[in-house]
Amino acid sequence: MAPRASVLRCTVGPLALLLVTPPVVLLLWTLVAAFDGALRPLLAPAQWPALVAALPRPTLRAAFTIAGFVAFEAALLRLLPGPRRYGPVTPAGVRPVYRANGPAALAVTHAAYLAASLGLGWFPPGILYDRSGELLATACVLAWALSAALYVKGLRRPSGPDHGTTGHRVLDLFWGTELHPTLGGIDLKQLFNCRVGMMSWGLLLVSCAAAQHERTHGISSSMAVATGLQLAYIVKFFVWETGYFATLDVMHDRFGYYLCWGVTVWLPGIYPLSTLYLVAHPRHLPPWETVLLLTTGLTALAVNYSADEQRQRVRRTGGATRIWGRPAKTLRARYSTGDGTEHTTVLLHSGWWGLSRHFHYLPEVVLAVCWAAPAGSARVLPWFYPVYLAVLLADRTGRDERRCLAKYGDAYRDYCRRVRWKVIPYLY
Repeated sequence: MAPRASVLRCTVGPLALLLVTPPVVLLLWTLVAAFDGALRPLLAPAQWPALVAALPRPTLRAAFTIAGFVAFEAALLRLLPGPRRYGPVTPAGVRPVYRANGPAALAVTHAAYLAASLGLGWFPPGILYDRSGELLATACVLAWALSAALYVKGLRRPSGPDHGTTGHRVLDLFWGTELHPTLGGIDLKQLFNCRVGMMSWGLLLVSCAAAQHERTHGISSSMAVATGLQLAYIVKFFVWETGYFATLDVMHDRFGYYLCWGVTVWLPGIYPLSTLYLVAHPRHLPPWETVLLLTTGLTALAVNYSADEQRQRVRRTGGATRIWGRPAKTLRARYSTGDGTEHTTVLLHSGWWGLSRHFHYLPEVVLAVCWAAPAGSARVLPWFYPVYLAVLLADRTGRDERRCLAKYGDAYRDYCRRVRWKVIPYLY
């Protein structure tokens, strides 16, 4: 009989997340879209029937829309020109290959949407906002089906040596059975994490701004700030896309429900929650607040990009570069992959990475606060994403620390002695 802790960690916990997360995201959407972002319906049993009735349902029309979008993004990934880039070596000693054409795909995707809407008149530009509920509910069902298919694929037809099971079916369905599944030469992590999840977020932002314009014949300053900062973040992401392949999500997390559902449902459903709220609740910010939020947000974005660029450049050059005008300070670390091959890397402890070991998380939270702030303080739900992000990154910091310690051993302990703080210098 399995120990109680093992049952909780490997079966009860993952099963609870599998069952609870879909209704949670649909409930949050419903409270924002149908109840003005108020939490009161949750606390008033008399309103529960109305709340349940307002929950979005999946539709066949939405399923065809999503399937067409996935096919379109897969075609762009394969057909648009772009150099081949190699990701970090996997535990089994494999280097995954990616097509680096993210900025071009971003431009083509949004140009195609605006051309079909404004140029050809096939649909109003605010249609994604108007149909966001049914699209979200349908995406929940499709992501569940995709997660199950990925589970079976990893067991029967894995794409490479980085696959396996934990011996617990529920946990395998939740975490996945393959690290880098591919289909038709396309890396599915890149397709769904980057091109489906991030692209759908950007399109929804454009649609929210259009929907507000359709309703008020203008775009409020709050909507301009919120969408502008998020779109800037998305542009930065695709410029930096090859760097994303060296993050925890891609390097270590298998592609199962956790990532698959997260990037196709949670991301477009939760990240722009404050923007969904602003469509029907525009605020006209005073000039000082507009300037403050834009300046702070864009500065945080620039710092986040600079930190990631410093780390990428140091790894690419083996530490033979300058950070803030001085030679980069690095530590050599050795690690072994599953095939027994020993590798060497460098750990940067100067520049932003001399301030804290996971400094890039700090400006990311600041930016999220800046794009939620235009919604004001009348409601709590528009602030859900910054709070969630802070909790997520705190958890990810712990996971990253444990992985680095197990991977690099004494070299990482030395690094921790040199860089004392985890995220916030002099505080945490």
